[in-house]
Amino acid sequence: MSTATGSSFDLSGEVAVVTGAARGIGLATVKLLKARGACVVASDVSPAVGDLAAHDVAAFCGDVCEEKTAAGTIALALKRFGSVDILVNNAGRTINKTLIDMSVADWDQIMAVNVRGNFLHSREAVKVMIAQGAGVVVSVDSIVSAVGMKDTSVYAASKGAIAQLTKVIAVEYGDRGIRANAVAPGVVVTDILDGIVEDSRSALSGYGGAHPIGRVAQPNDIAEVIGFLASPASAFMTGALVMADGGYTAI
Repeated sequence: MSTATGSSFDLSGEVAVVTGAARGIGLATVKLLKARGACVVASDVSPAVGDLAAHDVAAFCGDVCEEKTAAGTIALALKRFGSVDILVNNAGRTINKTLIDMSVADWDQIMAVNVRGNFLHSREAVKVMIAQGAGVVVSVDSIVSAVGMKDTSVYAASKGAIAQLTKVIAVEYGDRGIRANAVAPGVVVTDILDGIVEDSRSALSGYGGAHPIGRVAQPNDIAEVIGFLASPASAFMTGALVMADGGYTAI
């Protein structure tokens, strides 16, 4: 890992892996990390991730919850750029159903993507980071890991698991030079609810009044926090759940 020289947000020479990179927060994060000097492996289940390929971006298409995807993504980073300094666990899915309407298949699908995917990529990346003597894991969590909302039972459970996994990585590998933190967004205007609610982006934007700041987030708002947590500027932070929620959880 590079140390802070000039700007503590500078990521020149760093290699980052970003899951769920084809759209939303993941896409915004790829662009921000590139702008700050990092080379990036962008991973997504959508073939659209291939459109991101460039001299400083390698694309990997695969299902985040499969072991071969995690292994392949990390291997690509090593082959193409020579290291894995930053892992951004961003890929995730949701479903809006009450507890009693939730099927086992619904539960297993969300937990596989959100929790197993995080675990697999963290495991493979941390192996490399141990050998390097340094590394940063940043996971995209949610305010529902800290507060209750209707119709989010499996999503909230998955995000609670991510918050705890982040803490365990921090305490297990802090003495190996590895930091792990998570960002917990409030409502962000992405396509995560496409196919779940009608006119999903407008529906998400309508939650602005629930946030003391008076609006919902855009993907770049969260990417900026991820960039901070991935950088030397946050060198003394590990095991933290950082609320980027426009004040929602302060109410």
